[in-house]
Amino acid sequence: MLRILVLSNRIPYPPKDGGAIAVLNMVYGFIREGHHVKLLSLNTNKHYIALDNVPKGLLVDAQLEAIPINTNIKPLAALTNLLFSRASYNVSRFYSKEFEDKLIQILKENKFDIIQLEGLHISVYLKTIRSYSNAIIGLRAHNVEHIIWDRLAAAERAPIKKQYLNILTKRLKKYELDIINRFDTIIAITEEDAQYFKNNGCKIPIHVSPTGLAVSEYKISKQKPERGSLFHLGALDWMPNQQAIQWFLEEIWPKVLSVKSEAKFYIAGRNLPDWIKTIKIPGVVVEGEIPSAADFINSKEIMVVPLLSGSGMRIKIVEGLALGKCIISTSIGAEGIACTQDKNILIADTAEQFAQKIINCLDDESLVHTIGKNARLLAEQDYDNDKITAQLTKFYTKILEAKN
Repeated sequence: MLRILVLSNRIPYPPKDGGAIAVLNMVYGFIREGHHVKLLSLNTNKHYIALDNVPKGLLVDAQLEAIPINTNIKPLAALTNLLFSRASYNVSRFYSKEFEDKLIQILKENKFDIIQLEGLHISVYLKTIRSYSNAIIGLRAHNVEHIIWDRLAAAERAPIKKQYLNILTKRLKKYELDIINRFDTIIAITEEDAQYFKNNGCKIPIHVSPTGLAVSEYKISKQKPERGSLFHLGALDWMPNQQAIQWFLEEIWPKVLSVKSEAKFYIAGRNLPDWIKTIKIPGVVVEGEIPSAADFINSKEIMVVPLLSGSGMRIKIVEGLALGKCIISTSIGAEGIACTQDKNILIADTAEQFAQKIINCLDDESLVHTIGKNARLLAEQDYDNDKITAQLTKFYTKILEAKN
């Protein structure tokens, strides 16, 4: 049995987006393996949740404690950082003295074998951890953070905003690549991310551990989905998702409607910006936050993931695989997923290709069925959470044995 401290930059509940699902499933996986787990989270204003609304599995089994923090981008602080500092503002705004004090208290009162940091933002506490613990420290890199910002900057059209994004990206890249070798190990979500770290100076052990699901709990509905329905599901306060929706509506959807005027496109997710809430485009239905992701996915026919930026792994694609969906994605959207073009997913990287893939699916129901059936098989084979957690435990055990 390992004694594991997990640090996260938000409470991983409710599991309605990829980040929360990734942390929550890993924590539960450790607990089911019989490890002693302690979870300490920042409780950000953006994803704030009262502890009364958190399930027993986190409060008791994972001994959750949470510290409130306001991580909003503050114009004055951002400007001061831009003009008078070379530090990464993306990361520094996640520092909290109260969180650091609670962390020190926990480290003084407990001995851990493993301390796992969920994402780069929590790395602002690495020096503190080193001062108070001899545990193996692993960075679970949910993505390569600076690649997300680099792609956002590349796609930005407004000159001033583009310049600012380029500055943020440069500072974040320096921070990220400088800090990776200060951990004992990197837990990468994808093979692509692991290779990127290796190619950019990472000398410490790296283990690839994709986000897993309890695939058997994802039940495919016996009712047929709405024919001709497409959907996008994801957190809509995440800039890459907003960018994806904008590209889809401006460049892809008109091409689809010109051939298939009866098609429907549903947009679902949390924290919709005003410009999405007020969309009035033929065939587009804005659902907003939905009570059940599984029910929503089951009710629709084709998942679209038109991402132009981002890094890591799209958990919503894995959920789509588990529910047997035909998925059409850009190459960036499908990064990190062990899928095969035209077998268990459809890939398109231009507006013309994307629209044609959609039209092909609307013309051929058997194509949709075949891709969806193979998608479920892939989820069962590669993304079972208990298998993934067991493999990570073996890796950590080897690191500990080598240390001792």
